[in-house]
Amino acid sequence: MDSTPTDLAAPLDGRALAAATTTVLLWASAFVVIRDAGAHFGPGALALGRLAVGALALTALLLVRGEGLPPRAAWPGIAASGVLWFGLYMVALNWGEQQVDAGTAAMVVNVGPLLIALLGGWLLREGFPRGLVAGLAVSFTGAVVTGLSMSGGAGGGSFLGIALCLLSAGAYAAGVVLQKPALRHATPLQATAFGCLIGAVACLPFASGLWDDLTRAPASATLGLVYLGLFPTALAFTTWAYALSRTTAGRMGATSYAVPALVVAMAWLLLDELPAPGALAGGVLCLAGVAVSRRT
Repeated sequence: MDSTPTDLAAPLDGRALAAATTTVLLWASAFVVIRDAGAHFGPGALALGRLAVGALALTALLLVRGEGLPPRAAWPGIAASGVLWFGLYMVALNWGEQQVDAGTAAMVVNVGPLLIALLGGWLLREGFPRGLVAGLAVSFTGAVVTGLSMSGGAGGGSFLGIALCLLSAGAYAAGVVLQKPALRHATPLQATAFGCLIGAVACLPFASGLWDDLTRAPASATLGLVYLGLFPTALAFTTWAYALSRTTAGRMGATSYAVPALVVAMAWLLLDELPAPGALAGGVLCLAGVAVSRRT
């Protein structure tokens, strides 16, 4: 599990950069679609539907390519990332976006790269960037500012939303770090397909809720669910795994810096929704903490 200094300094090559860019664009769109479809689907139901669609698409592609089952050594990382990243992350994010707007959710969730740096430095021995503790303090302050700025929400739901977004950030970070060793044994498609399938199985308790929501949801919301499964899940997680297999977890986490800005722009254009000024300031602090944590 060691990484050499050369590994840490190596930039993304052309193909890995293209894959990471595809992931960033599709994941940004997911925040907006989740905010819209979440009005008609419960958090667990939306996660299960998204994962089921993604698992079907990925399994079909796996069969076409004839890649088969991953080696035994890859299964611990695939299983852990499946439960945490594909399962817990999606449920927590869906729930969080029922409490806060898409842009605010994206800014809070994107403390994930800071957590990836912490976990990657410890578990993958990728090293600890200078200013990591300072960055963590800045991001934590940003999360507090964001929560306090939204304290006027009905029933204090905004505090719950911020907490859920932080939970999803933690699940995302743990999933990335646990998936990295698995990619030394499995292909990116294998890691993504079976991780998605495991996440879908973990969300099966929400099956009855998904059925009920599907019978009542408008066609636009159902199409949003299918979009989430095919593109931000099946395609984007595969391109992420491909890029992650060619660089470090910390460097890949840094590629998501652009996501919040894209989400704010998309939400403004498509949902006519912007973060409150205080939430925006707190979100910027969250991202500033991430930037500080990655300085070398």
